[in-house]
Amino acid sequence: MLNSRISASVSGAVAVALLGGCTTVQVTTDHNPKTTISTCHTFAWASEFRATHGEPQAFANPVNESRLRDAIAANLQAKGIQPVAAGAPADCNVGYGIGVRTVVEGDGYPGWGAGWGWGWRRGAYLGAWDEPYAYSEGRVAVDIYDAQSHQPIWHASVNEDVTKLTGDDAQAKISAAVAAIFTKFP
Repeated sequence: MLNSRISASVSGAVAVALLGGCTTVQVTTDHNPKTTISTCHTFAWASEFRATHGEPQAFANPVNESRLRDAIAANLQAKGIQPVAAGAPADCNVGYGIGVRTVVEGDGYPGWGAGWGWGWRRGAYLGAWDEPYAYSEGRVAVDIYDAQSHQPIWHASVNEDVTKLTGDDAQAKISAAVAAIFTKFP
């Protein structure tokens, strides 16, 4: 009896682990058709990757920033792009971002429409106020630029909020997000 319970528990844990492994992260990519990634044999880190347009610094946890850099460097090296030697010019610069922002959807105006009775429109009844809906959008992004022309070559991102994670959870989720990004690397 005890063996069957242990066996059932182990089987359940394996099933949960396998199902958890089935979840995928949606990657969004874009590239500049006027450039090519094939010119990148070495990389350096872009100097401006933190705050833009007066926004607060995106990195709430500098340890997670370090985890992100390490994951990006490992994936670039696996693709044959090596860190630049000290004092040598790089072929490409790599920027990155990790953060979260609040997104507000809905306009707060009544949704009037033709027809009989009540119906649905963006989560509100016709004739009722479309209440604004706020949610957090996490982002892990990688950008590659031509070091000489400063032209963007490639951008990729995932919607994954890792800003509140720490330790092994953060390491695993950041590594998984970056691995997903590099599955779309040209």
